Amino acid sequence: MSSESLHIPRDDYHRQSCDDLLLSDNEDEYESDHGPAEPDSILGACSVPEEELHPQPRKRLSPAAIKRRATFIRILALLCACCLSVGSHYASYVLGPLKSRIGRELGASHTEFSLLISAFSLNSTWTPLLGGILASTMGTTFTSILATGIIFVGQIILLIGDMMGSLRLMAFGMFVFGLGVSPVAVVQETIIVRFFKSHGLGVSMAFGLIVGKGASFVSARTSYPLTQWLGPRAPFYVATGLAFMSLFVNLIYVGASKWLIDGAGAELEAADINEEAARRRSIHNISEAQALEKVAKKRQVHLRDITKLGDVFWSYVTLNVLCGMIWSPFTHLAANIIENRYGFPEGEAANDASYLLAGSLIFYPICGFLVDRFKHKPVIVLLLLLSSTLTLISYGWLALPPNWTKTPIPAIATFAFGHGFSPLLLVVIVPKIVPLKYVSTALGVHKSLEQCGSTIFQTLAGLALDVRSKKDKIPIGNSYGIQKLLNSFVFLNVLQLFSIILLVWLQRKQDQETAQRQASGTNRRSASRTSSSTAVKSPRSQSEDVEEPLLGSGESSSRRYSTISTTSRLRRWRDDVSFRREQKRGEVFVGLSTALIAFAWVLFLGTAYFRLGKHEKEA
Repeated sequence: MSSESLHIPRDDYHRQSCDDLLLSDNEDEYESDHGPAEPDSILGACSVPEEELHPQPRKRLSPAAIKRRATFIRILALLCACCLSVGSHYASYVLGPLKSRIGRELGASHTEFSLLISAFSLNSTWTPLLGGILASTMGTTFTSILATGIIFVGQIILLIGDMMGSLRLMAFGMFVFGLGVSPVAVVQETIIVRFFKSHGLGVSMAFGLIVGKGASFVSARTSYPLTQWLGPRAPFYVATGLAFMSLFVNLIYVGASKWLIDGAGAELEAADINEEAARRRSIHNISEAQALEKVAKKRQVHLRDITKLGDVFWSYVTLNVLCGMIWSPFTHLAANIIENRYGFPEGEAANDASYLLAGSLIFYPICGFLVDRFKHKPVIVLLLLLSSTLTLISYGWLALPPNWTKTPIPAIATFAFGHGFSPLLLVVIVPKIVPLKYVSTALGVHKSLEQCGSTIFQTLAGLALDVRSKKDKIPIGNSYGIQKLLNSFVFLNVLQLFSIILLVWLQRKQDQETAQRQASGTNRRSASRTSSSTAVKSPRSQSEDVEEPLLGSGESSSRRYSTISTTSRLRRWRDDVSFRREQKRGEVFVGLSTALIAFAWVLFLGTAYFRLGKHEKEA
């Protein structure tokens, strides 16, 4: 995007951007489907510099004032994106510190409390996919307002359920609430990628996520004190107010979105391109309108396209499932585990457990800086391995006999450190392994499968904590059940560590294959140039080398398409047997993912039918 386009009227900006899209449509078609959004893989720089693969015309430097204005507008867009998830993150962690109070006042068992949490994460097994598809087709503005509205409605139902003392109504409120949580996260991350793809994405994404994590930390830190200061329902009132605030800020973003896009020179979405196509059709420019509709259609993503994303992507999805199993359930159950395992008072246990989420406030910005600063190095992989090792140490400490360890503080500190930056890594990986048009969809898959793992293990954890002794037939979750649960966390963390190693191996293998194919293509081009110096090209070879733009050929476009494009070379070596096999494996992984989501629903619904509200029936 040229700097001069940052201060032109909106209609001209959209027209110029769409003209550029039409000129580059033939060249970018294959690359948009197969090339990652960022040139460097998770292992660092590619073997061939990006400038060599994608030579770009030298651009004039924009005036300093225009740069400052664009930076300021991007910051405004970032602030709006950050506020979208404040209400959802605060409400998500309200229940954890209140587990003992809910069990005491509402008679909720371990299983029933876990069902409340699972009701929130259950819909997140599929709504991120829907959110990603809606974001790529209908636009981020429409998707965000829909999601924040649903969150607000669900929070109101949860508040009413607490006022009525009905666990079933509270579970329904969490169910509705969960419909919007993950789509909001997907939209937020997509907006940040859209505005900051080439302007410090790591740090920008870190600030986007740190606001949500900060809200989660404040929620975990203040939920129990609020019940003592302002009454048992105070945390739910605060959560409902913050959900409304997120909705209000979202309305502001929707109203200002076109101005923000123009000022920052952000990339147009399919919805924006369709809008420009409709404008051109209204002024009887039918041919250009049809061409733009074709470009917009190419930018839309269908679920069946997920099978094209490759082995590296599916190993990343496996990592997400395991992260969902060991992260979220532990943070929700930690206060109760600390209270019962170490004999701490309820308030002290809730206070100590809240620090599990404090690491993000410190390490997200540091992690984002490191990712941006060392983007040509395998810093993401090293940080993932460090995170997994630290959380493994934390679970190992808690799994040891409490009369040995005496205190949970070392485990809390290592988990806060290890978990303090790892969720950010799972987001910034996405542009490095998938093409830009698939970013929102891949983020949806990432959220969906992570929440799927969280829902399954959260439900199983509740059942494990309600295990009863055959002799005295009373719950023994305070000792035996908690020990088994902590052992499970250790085992799953080991699997997570091996999944990171598998991801690294597959990425290295893919990079080596890419380097070999690029070297082979370079040799073929050298031989072709040698032969062309003594021979005249045939019409067929000329047609392969020159790609005609949709709007005809001017002087600049003829120079642009006068040589063999990188995407033409990619098309020749990428569309081979290896890629078709990868796509077949992708179909298998899609089937397995669907089965996992179905299992999460069956497990939750079956457990809820037999266990949720059981004491209410007996009363």
